[in-house]
Amino acid sequence: MTLPLSPRATPEVRVGITAVGAALPKQRLTTADLHRRISQASGFALPRNLIQTTTGIEARRVAGDGEYASTLGVLAARQALAQAGLEPSDIDLLLFASASRDMVEPATAHIVQAELGSRAHALDLTNACNSFLNGIDTARSFILAGRARRALVVTGETPTRSMRWKLSSLAQARSSLAGYTFGDAGAAVVVEPVDRGGIVDIDMETYSEHWSIGGIFGGGSRYPRDEERTYFHGDGRLLRRVFETVGPSILDRVRRRTGWDWADYARVLVHQVTMPYLERFIEITGVPKDKLEITITEFGNMASATLGVQLARVCPELRPGDRVLFVGLGGGISLMTMVWEKS
Repeated sequence: MTLPLSPRATPEVRVGITAVGAALPKQRLTTADLHRRISQASGFALPRNLIQTTTGIEARRVAGDGEYASTLGVLAARQALAQAGLEPSDIDLLLFASASRDMVEPATAHIVQAELGSRAHALDLTNACNSFLNGIDTARSFILAGRARRALVVTGETPTRSMRWKLSSLAQARSSLAGYTFGDAGAAVVVEPVDRGGIVDIDMETYSEHWSIGGIFGGGSRYPRDEERTYFHGDGRLLRRVFETVGPSILDRVRRRTGWDWADYARVLVHQVTMPYLERFIEITGVPKDKLEITITEFGNMASATLGVQLARVCPELRPGDRVLFVGLGGGISLMTMVWEKS
């Protein structure tokens, strides 16, 4: 558990999100088409409506040829800069905070920076589906430490590249099923000092003993050239059980520190893995469904871009003083919350 940022300990310098952008690939892949393509490639039929019934996902966006994690990140970054009325040269910290990347080396942040034409301090930050929230928290810390004046936090997620299209058995289908929840997307936010509001509470909790439950294990020093491990592998039921066991405690801590309950938030943005996961989250926490921005059915699990895309969708309706609670869930395992008040 990290030491949380509490409203009572808010520093004199306030830091907040001042602009947001999001990008979705044009190519739309329905779950019915996904199911059909996998069955045709595998030489045996998957159980009827297996993916649809298990995930509740109707479609997702898929990056096309020539579209990469950086491509989606750059599109979102340009939107955020335009919304803020800024030029790339106005940014002095660029964080590419994503589970996806263009390549192992160099950092994808440099590819994004080269496309934007900025000269900021640039680096990657990776922590599965919590990468984007971690990036915002890190940018805030840089600014409070006097290491940056204005940051651009970018994510570009292409997890559909880890889908297994050809199966050898139903057992392999079960271990690959979590990978069929994915959708591709990009998001970006400008983070800088604000006069009021801003990021007022942050907390994170990790359960790293569960790191092996799910992931893309190939490409690193452990399995550098193992094609089998370039596909997403995971135990969705075990992952859900862990989140259900440990998740409520972090929300209880936020409530105790802030004194705020669901009614005090304009919106609650939650990382969405499947529709059954989300329904269970609603049941356990009691969050009113109308506070949520449901993206899972149409866009799938967009990894760390999920919360950024949700924020871009709800931002036009927010007024100064409105509070948004972000709830992040990530492989590893990590849980994260952030409370942001619109300036």
